[in-house]
Amino acid sequence: MTIQSKKEYLIYRLADGMRAHTKMDPDLFKKLDVKRGLRNEDGTGVLVGLTNIGNVVGYERREDGLHPIEGKLYFRGYEVADIVKAIRNEKRFGFEETAYLLLSGELPDREQLKSFKELLYGNMSLDKKTLLHIIEMEGRNVMNILERSVLEMYTFDDNPDDISPDNLMRQSIELISKLPTVICYAYNMLRRNEYNRSLHIRDAKPGLSMAENFLYMLKGTGKYTRLEALTLDLLLILHSEHGGGNNSTFTVRVTSSTGTDTYSSIAAGIGSLKGGKHGGANLKVSAMLDDIKANVKDWEDEEEISAYLEKILNKEAFDNSGLIYGIGHAVYTLSDPRTVLLNGMAEELATEKGRLREYNFMKLIDKCAVKLLKARFPQKNYCANVDFYSGFVYDMIGIPRDIYTPLFAMARIVGWCAHRNEELCFTGRRIIRPAYRCITNENSYVDIDRR
Repeated sequence: MTIQSKKEYLIYRLADGMRAHTKMDPDLFKKLDVKRGLRNEDGTGVLVGLTNIGNVVGYERREDGLHPIEGKLYFRGYEVADIVKAIRNEKRFGFEETAYLLLSGELPDREQLKSFKELLYGNMSLDKKTLLHIIEMEGRNVMNILERSVLEMYTFDDNPDDISPDNLMRQSIELISKLPTVICYAYNMLRRNEYNRSLHIRDAKPGLSMAENFLYMLKGTGKYTRLEALTLDLLLILHSEHGGGNNSTFTVRVTSSTGTDTYSSIAAGIGSLKGGKHGGANLKVSAMLDDIKANVKDWEDEEEISAYLEKILNKEAFDNSGLIYGIGHAVYTLSDPRTVLLNGMAEELATEKGRLREYNFMKLIDKCAVKLLKARFPQKNYCANVDFYSGFVYDMIGIPRDIYTPLFAMARIVGWCAHRNEELCFTGRRIIRPAYRCITNENSYVDIDRR
């Protein structure tokens, strides 16, 4: 047996042992009152903390149990629907105002907002070494490049470990400002190396919103419309915060509770968001929709659409997982407020792009999927979550799939920083340490020569 074969065999043996020792009796979870996935029996999340930042509402608690309601999302006590309505009425960009609110807890006046925008723009450029490392080290996954770049920022920070409020806020501003630049540079290198396209490195321009600057750095001057930029701005607002219980934000709070540095904590959040069950869900939805489009001939026939969705549910089509991606949510029941807000601009953008037929097809898929799932699982409530439509909107804006999830991180960095700062600054905080019950039988040690 060659050395390489021995290595491969050892890995196989180790993996085989791992598989054998990860089996658990499902009944034990209920018997021992284990909250799998930190979920209660009714599907709600286990209450593990308090926050002033965001609130996700999908049901009401009454004496007779949980009652589904139309979803609501709050930032610092303000309903996001009201924030978006005000911004849209004035036909202006609102991500920066949202970031100010989430970080400080207060709505800015016009002068404060102007100064905050200038502060963000002033921090968008990267350290030259970071830029060179993005170019030199390359990489096939922008999320990994983003995570690596955030960790590298520790090296260029003169005061990286200080967790005083002032320093935490400084780091938050710099991270919010720099992530769009890192993502654009990383994608343009990927575009060059993997797709053999021209390399473009564009610096941010003064006077542009974060959404406009992102599209400019990604695509260039005159390559995007105002409606595209406003729609991206809306997506950034909707993705910027979603309570402390989502996986990536909880990851940031868990790591922050140890007192680790900002860059390590945010990098952990990026790693969490990359997962297909979290931030990567929009890619799953996009791939599923491609498959449905290819296999459903009449995009207006609800029966044909439902028949194919049945095949997906029966594990006979698409990826054979039995899942209709983008339908259903851990908290929202009757509706996802982010989806409701996004749909208005999605339809407007689809009209501008001549893709209204495709948008209407998605609406029918949404309708049929909810109906089918409700028939199969009548005890649950289903609605399309924001991931169902976000990929389609990104595509209409001309954003490549390689950066769908990084864009999510570019928005959620605001919520992550707000939650990290809260975790480190409130009185009476403790390191977050849940418990696991060990169910392995005790064994007597066997001498190595007798095994």
